Amino acid sequence: MPTIQDVARRAHVSTATVSRVLSTPEVVSEATRERVMAAVEALGYEPNYAAKSLRTLRTAKIVVTVPDISNPFFSSVIRGAEEAAQGAGYSVLLGDTRHSTEREEQYAGMLRRKEADGLIFLGHRLPDTLAELIGRQGAKAPVVNGCEFSPDLGVSSAHIDNAAAATEAMDLLYGLGHRTIGVITGPLASPLSRDRLAGVWTAAARHGAEAGLRIATGDFSVESGEREAESLLAAAKEPTALFCFSDEMAMGALAAARQRGRRCPDDLSLVGFDDIRFARYLEPALTTVSQPMEDLGRTAVALLLDILRGGQDAPRSVTLPHRLVVRGSTGLARR
Repeated sequence: MPTIQDVARRAHVSTATVSRVLSTPEVVSEATRERVMAAVEALGYEPNYAAKSLRTLRTAKIVVTVPDISNPFFSSVIRGAEEAAQGAGYSVLLGDTRHSTEREEQYAGMLRRKEADGLIFLGHRLPDTLAELIGRQGAKAPVVNGCEFSPDLGVSSAHIDNAAAATEAMDLLYGLGHRTIGVITGPLASPLSRDRLAGVWTAAARHGAEAGLRIATGDFSVESGEREAESLLAAAKEPTALFCFSDEMAMGALAAARQRGRRCPDDLSLVGFDDIRFARYLEPALTTVSQPMEDLGRTAVALLLDILRGGQDAPRSVTLPHRLVVRGSTGLARR
C-alpha cells in the first residue's frame, strides 16, 4: 500500500503539502496540485480517512437534510451540494425528513454526537438541537440553511430574492392584461412562501389590482396544486391566470384546468416557480421563475466549509440570481 510519504517523494513536496492538496486544495498552487494528484494517481494512493478523523476529530462528512426527497427541485440542489462537498474531500449523508420534526431532530443529533462535521438543512425549521448549538457557538456553529432565508435563525444561508422573483412573475401577468389572478402559495410557515407572497402583493399594489387577487395555500406538491386550482377555477369570478409557488403545483394546476375544459394559455395563463427539468417538456412549456438549483447547493457547502475552517464571525446571507423564463403557458388575457 503506498503511503503519503511515497506520494510526497514522487511529487517532490512535503507530506504537509500532500495533506493540504487532499484536504484544502484551494490553498495550494495549481502546478503543485497537479503534480501531487499525478503522483496520487500513479501510485494508487488512497487516504486513510478513518485514521485522519481520529487525529483531527473530523469525520469528513456533511449531513444535508431535505423535507421531501421526491421533489425534483431538492434533487438538483443536492446534486450541487454533493459535487462541492466531494471536491473538498467530504462525503454527503442525505436525510429525507419528510416534514417531520422528529426526523429533523434525529439528523441534528448526528452533529451533537460528532458523527458529522456540519449540517445543511433545506427546509425552514431549525431543530431544537441545532438552535441550542447556535446559542452556544453563534456563527461558528457548523450549520447552514439552503434555499430559505430567515435572519431570525442566526445561520448562514444561500437563497434567491424570492420577493423580487414573485414580483417579476406577477408583472408579466399584469403586462399581459390579466387582472383576476389566482395565486397558490406554499405553506406560510415558510419564510420563502411569505417572501413570495409579499412580492405578489407588491406587484398587485403597483398595478392597482389588489382586489383581483385570489389566494390559496398549497404545500408545493402536485396534488395540492391540482386541489387548489380546482377550487379557484370553480369560483364565480374565475381567474384568467394562475401563479403557483412551485412547478410541481403548476403541473397539478394544469391538470385541473384541463379537467374543466380550460385551454392553456388561451383560457388560462400559468406561471410556476423553480424551473425543474420537466417544466420545459410540459404541453405547453411552462413559464416559470428559474432558480440556480445546483448553485444553491454548491454555495451552501461553500458557506459550511468556511465555517469549518474558522472563516466566519457572523452569519452570511448569499443571494443568488434568479431568472424569469417565459414559455408557452402564458398569453394575453382573453376575458
